[in-house]
Amino acid sequence: MKLRKLAVWVPLVVGGAFASGQAMAAGFALQNQNGAGTGNAFAGAAAAAEDASTVFFNPAGMLLLPQGHNLTVGLTVIDRQVDFSDRGTAAVPTFALGRDGGDGGGAAVVPVGYWSYSISPTLAVGIGVGPTFGNKTEFDKDFVGRFSGYFAEIKQINVNPSIAYRVNETVSLGFGINVAKNETEFRQMAILGAGTEREAHLKGDDVGIGWNAGALFQIDPATRIGLTYRSKIKFDLEGKQTIPGVLNAKIEAELETPDTASLALHRQVNERWELLADLTWTGWSSIEEIRVEGGTAPVLDYNFKDTWRVGLGAGYRVNDKWKLRFGVAWDEAPVRSAADRTMTLPDSDRTWLAVGARYTLNRNASVDLGYAHIFFKDAPTERVAAIPTALGGTQTIHGKFEVSADLFSVQYNHNF
Repeated sequence: MKLRKLAVWVPLVVGGAFASGQAMAAGFALQNQNGAGTGNAFAGAAAAAEDASTVFFNPAGMLLLPQGHNLTVGLTVIDRQVDFSDRGTAAVPTFALGRDGGDGGGAAVVPVGYWSYSISPTLAVGIGVGPTFGNKTEFDKDFVGRFSGYFAEIKQINVNPSIAYRVNETVSLGFGINVAKNETEFRQMAILGAGTEREAHLKGDDVGIGWNAGALFQIDPATRIGLTYRSKIKFDLEGKQTIPGVLNAKIEAELETPDTASLALHRQVNERWELLADLTWTGWSSIEEIRVEGGTAPVLDYNFKDTWRVGLGAGYRVNDKWKLRFGVAWDEAPVRSAADRTMTLPDSDRTWLAVGARYTLNRNASVDLGYAHIFFKDAPTERVAAIPTALGGTQTIHGKFEVSADLFSVQYNHNF
C-alpha cells in the first residue's frame, strides 16, 4: 500500500479548514472590537463614537472625541461551551465510532487597542490594532467526527490606520486601510490502514489588504446616524500539509473574508437616557467554496449565505460618575442547513443579552465594564464528510451541537 496516496484525501477537510472558528459574531468574525460595546451588545456601534474604538466601528466618529490624543485599550474574555451529541453516525469499518468529543469550546482572550488624534476641529487621524477574525474549535482526538476534523483555529490580526474629515456641521466622513495577517490551522485523523489512524495537519498564512469607510450624519442635536462599510480581504494562504512519517507537502488556498455594511442610530432622549440601534449586513456568500491546491485540487463546499444582525441598546446616566448600559441583539448564522454545518464551525443563529457600565475616573480617564450571555439555537448536523483514506468513501455525521457563551470585558480610556 502506498502511504503517500493515502494522504491525498487530507485536503478534503469538510470540517472547515479555512473557514473555521468560534468567534462571537456570526460565522468566524469577532464582534468584540472594544470592551464598552459588550454592555450594549454592540448595538449602534457605528453611531456611538464615544471613545477611540470608533476607529474600527466608524472612523468618522474620531471628530466627536475630545481634542488632543485619545487612547483606548480593551480586553474581552470569551468563555464558550460547545457540546456535541451523536444521533446515529455510522462507524467507519475496522475503526471505533468514537465519542462525543468533550467541550469543543473553551476560554479565549481578545485584546484591542486604539489611538486617535485631532489635528484640527475638521481633521483627525487614528489607528487600531486587534483580531478581526479568530478563536478555535477543539474536540478530543477520539471525537466521532474526527475524520472530518476535530481541531481548527483561525487567527487574523488587523492594523487599521484611519483618517476623518468634517465636511460641515452635519456630515463627517472617515476612511481606513486594513492590513491583516491570517493564520489558519486544521487537524483531522487520517486512515493509514486497517485500524491505523494518524493525525493530519494543515497550516497556512498570508497578509492581505482591504479598506473601510464611514459617515456620520448629525440630523439634529439629539440624533446621529452612522453608515459604514468594510471591504472583503483576499488571502492567498500558503503552508504545509503533514502526516508524521508519511507526508510533508506544500499547499495553497484562497480565502476571502466577507465585507460588511452597517446602518446605526444614536438618539439622546434626555439628559439621562440614550438609545442605540443598528442593522448590519455581512456578505458571507463570498465563502461558497474553497479550493485547496497541493497533492490534489479538491473543492470544499460551504454554501454560506449573507446574514443580518439587529441590535438594540440603551444607556442611562446615573450621575457624573456612572453610566449604565443595556443591550440585546439577534445575529443570523451563514450556515444554510444541517447538511452544510461542519464539525469545526457548529454555527447557528444567536441572541445576545448584555449589561455594562462606564465609571468616570476624572475629566481625562474612564473605565468600561461589560458582560454578555449569548444563547445559540441548537444546531443539528447531517454533514457528509470525505474519509481521508486511499480507499475513498464518505461518512455522514448525524448529531446536534449545543452552544452557549459568556463574555466579560474591561476597557480603559484616556484623553491627553
